[in-house]
Amino acid sequence: MAASCSSGMYKLKIELKRGHNLAIRDRGGTSDPYVKFKLSGKEVFRSKTIHKNLNPVWDEETTLIMDCLSEPLYVKVFDYDFGLQDDFMGSAYLYLESLEQHRMIPVTLELKDPQHPEQYLGFLELAVTLTPKDSPIEERRDSTQQQSMRLSELHRKSQLWRGIVSIALIEGRSLIPMDPNGLSDPYVKFRLGPQKYRSKTVLKTLSPQWREQFDLHLYEESGGMLEITVWDKDTGRRDDFIGRCQLDLSTLAKEHTHHLELPLEESRGYVVLLLTLTASAHVSIADLSMTPLDDPHERREILKRYSVLKSFSNLKDVGIVQVKVMRAEGLMAADVTGKSDPFCVLELNNDRLQTHTVYKNLNPEWNKAFTFNVKDIHSVLEVSVFDEDRDRSADFLGKVAIPLLHIRNGELKGYVLKNKGLTGPTKGTIYLEVDVIYNTVKAALKTVVPAEQKYIEEEPKVSKHLLQQNFNRVKRCIMVLISYGMYINSCFEWESAQRSIISFVLFVVVVWNFELYMLPLALLLLLVWNYFFSSSKDTADMVRKQIQTGFKTHLKRCECVL
Repeated sequence: MAASCSSGMYKLKIELKRGHNLAIRDRGGTSDPYVKFKLSGKEVFRSKTIHKNLNPVWDEETTLIMDCLSEPLYVKVFDYDFGLQDDFMGSAYLYLESLEQHRMIPVTLELKDPQHPEQYLGFLELAVTLTPKDSPIEERRDSTQQQSMRLSELHRKSQLWRGIVSIALIEGRSLIPMDPNGLSDPYVKFRLGPQKYRSKTVLKTLSPQWREQFDLHLYEESGGMLEITVWDKDTGRRDDFIGRCQLDLSTLAKEHTHHLELPLEESRGYVVLLLTLTASAHVSIADLSMTPLDDPHERREILKRYSVLKSFSNLKDVGIVQVKVMRAEGLMAADVTGKSDPFCVLELNNDRLQTHTVYKNLNPEWNKAFTFNVKDIHSVLEVSVFDEDRDRSADFLGKVAIPLLHIRNGELKGYVLKNKGLTGPTKGTIYLEVDVIYNTVKAALKTVVPAEQKYIEEEPKVSKHLLQQNFNRVKRCIMVLISYGMYINSCFEWESAQRSIISFVLFVVVVWNFELYMLPLALLLLLVWNYFFSSSKDTADMVRKQIQTGFKTHLKRCECVL
């Protein structure tokens, strides 16, 4: 049984052999069949068309590179009609997870019509071979699999981070062309264990400049295997695979920035990046019974680590902050049932941790402790509460921002949730207990260093207010153009003889004496007209207000006399 998405890259070789007793779609009692393969809704292969044949022989091959076997291969057969919409002849699914690896397997797919499942539409013969896309590094990874499993079991309860991998994706060089124009639209995927990152797409180039930076986290002290794949973006069909490479992080020195020019397999180009491994002794999620600062022995060790005597060792490690997320009360109801499914997201610079979800509850209790590295004591801890929705993005319920310098250690405090812009309150209160331990000398030295750039930003969303403003602006422009058009049309219709005669004379004079400088002059005159018109309008409004104020004052005086 093949594994699912998290198991690595796979190569699927498909041989489309022949079809038998396919459906009749043409008047002559035959069809012109061809076959399409689709993965994740995108077309990845189309066969040639065999004309006037119900038992076609294709004998075509294609190879697909994929990183997920949970999506089945969708096979569809059509009858080609010149100048018309092609007729559907049947479809079938090939489930990749059930395929045995390292062996060619003959497959017979019975074609069906989802609208008429009882109708017989014939069948296809294929031969498929599924193999992992191995490399020499992967063989070494297999030898350390048991050790990695032991480490993951050891840290599963606390989800401890052992280090941070800071990656700056710089550029690609000499990539192979994948599009008919001799270029590609490349982007890069990174994977380190369960963590994934995808870069932006750079259009129509073989030497893309990405200039992106992001962080991944190490869960193994010995390092890990960073998988890098480069893809060509294609609209309307499956993206093309350009190449891949792997990097064994255990071979790199820590606390040092490495300039790496990694060759893709089979001479498909290079990926250039900067990579830094940083030790991270205290970044974790734990139950309240396992918090490091509540253990007297461990607390003494942490205080010793950040004492004044250790001020000049590892200057980047300024301190740690421990956040206990206890509970929330009176949250907003985001579901139609009058409840919510709340969870918390905690962010400190580029570190981001998340609680579990408490379902159908407006007063959830999480009782989780989060530990972060402090890189800058002037940073702000952000705690956001969301409502989980399985079939769409999470709904925002509220947020608080707490500067680290304003925290009182060990104090359980309730914070009123605010809106996204932190400009006003929303419904609900969250209760947190925060402790900060840091070295004052390191914090002072860090103050003169530029603040860390935050790379994890919320995706911009469409603003309804801004959209309404733009719509109204366009509507006003269109109405002005329509009014001008109606005015010009009235001149042609001779609704006013005087106006039509003046327009005709003006038109003849302008055409007879037209010069290019008249265009900017006309625009200038229009601006001057609008300026004086608006100024006179404002003056008239001011005079009218003064008259109304004077009249009201006079009435009050009369009332006082009476």
